Amino acid sequence: MRATLLIACLAGLLSVARGGSPPAQSTPERGLPAQSTPAPPAAPVRTSAERPDPNAAELEAELARFLNVYSTAAENSADPLSTDQVIYGGAIPGMLRVLDPHSVFFDRDQFEQLRQMQGSVSKGFGSVVSVLPGRVIILQTQSGSPSQRAGLLPGDEILGVNDIPLARLDFDQLLQLLGASRQHPARLVIRRQGTAGLLSFTMVPAEMQADSVDRVYRIDDGTGYLRITGFEARTAEQLKKAIEKLGGTKLTALVLDLRENPGGSVEAGLETAALFLPPGTRLLSIRGRSSAAENVEVPAGAQPYRFKLAVLVNDHTASAAEIVAGALQDSDRATLVGTPTFGKGLVQHVFQLSEETGLALTTAFYYAPSGRSLQKPLHGGELDAATRTVARPDFKTASGRTVRGGGGIEPDITASPELPGRFGVFLEASALYTAFATDWLGRHRAEVRRDLDITPAILDEFQLFLSQRNVQPSLSDWTAAREHMRSRLKQEILNQSLGVEAGDEIEVRRDPLLRRALEQLSSQ
Repeated sequence: MRATLLIACLAGLLSVARGGSPPAQSTPERGLPAQSTPAPPAAPVRTSAERPDPNAAELEAELARFLNVYSTAAENSADPLSTDQVIYGGAIPGMLRVLDPHSVFFDRDQFEQLRQMQGSVSKGFGSVVSVLPGRVIILQTQSGSPSQRAGLLPGDEILGVNDIPLARLDFDQLLQLLGASRQHPARLVIRRQGTAGLLSFTMVPAEMQADSVDRVYRIDDGTGYLRITGFEARTAEQLKKAIEKLGGTKLTALVLDLRENPGGSVEAGLETAALFLPPGTRLLSIRGRSSAAENVEVPAGAQPYRFKLAVLVNDHTASAAEIVAGALQDSDRATLVGTPTFGKGLVQHVFQLSEETGLALTTAFYYAPSGRSLQKPLHGGELDAATRTVARPDFKTASGRTVRGGGGIEPDITASPELPGRFGVFLEASALYTAFATDWLGRHRAEVRRDLDITPAILDEFQLFLSQRNVQPSLSDWTAAREHMRSRLKQEILNQSLGVEAGDEIEVRRDPLLRRALEQLSSQ
């Protein structure tokens, strides 16, 4: 019986190799199961005439050899073999491993999980938290959310989730636990400043709406700042509304922050780039071995914004975010500031196979308008030769400026974030800014305004607060960190009193990359 199943499975694989696979389905990055590396969604499905594979005879011979190995192992191994384990867990993943890191096989359970993820909604408790090893502190609860209805307050520290003490967990374990708890009812144990004893809350997750355009600020009368955390179906719509909120066509300049943006829907990325480029401008090209090359352009009738534009990027700017950055740079529409991007430009299709299994397969590459590939080299697989470059080749933008290929997008202006000193790193890791803000607000909440000034008296209070916890920095460490401490204290106090949006604005304004982008915009 097992041999019959194996032969049927191999026959199905041979049918796929000969061009008899079911139609492909495109999938967004977040639709892939957690064990796979996300990849961009495919372009619209195109059909082509089936054609014989010239290597079919060789493939049949190799499959026969494999079946011979399997039969020998099945008859003589010390323990009985599991067909699922051998085929689904060994042979197929082993074959895909030599292709590229992003081609993944889904067994029955994984493929069903993929379907559920694609049709599911995001659930959560509606709270914004500060996460440190062993500690989670609530900064804000959304109006009408389960967190707010349960009575959680800014400054509350979560000590345990579903009888699991958080103090024993490292950072990654905390993130995993918090992510899993959003899908089911959770019981929290809370420590609240000024309250004797511990508090217990039970919450049921609810569907939550979170905009991908999550920071919208006016820097000055004519300049705006926007951050996009990912690309989803409504991102371009949200971006347009945010721009109009800042002043729309009355703006003279805009800073678009794509740092830490992992990508998402490529279609949403293209719609976003089209908000700033005239009709007919090329946004990207798609080229693969088994399909005709495709160029994607801004649609006719588009009415783009024309104010000056700067884009912030870093090494976690990936996929759809790199498509946006590349299109704006190659068209000379924006100045890119930051560090080189991740380098992910693979087109993937998800194919539904027999027995309710699936295959996410890399089928093509994305290219920026200048012709440079977005994909960084993939060493050791079948795509090694297709992505390998001896040196980063030069390409030209629309105006003739030189940009380099070879994977990822290099910014026009290289700038790095501010690195705190040893004392600053300790303060961040120990959550002392957040703890002091909670303590200080217990006595001064009525005094808080958006233009709060961190006076020498507040700094003295903070120094005493640290001393009471056996933290006594040297005079040189205290002096070097003084201005940074003033900014961070204001940010944490506003986080817990006026909301994370108010606190985030303080962080934005001290950002050295933003300051560099503003300098560049003012010089244009």
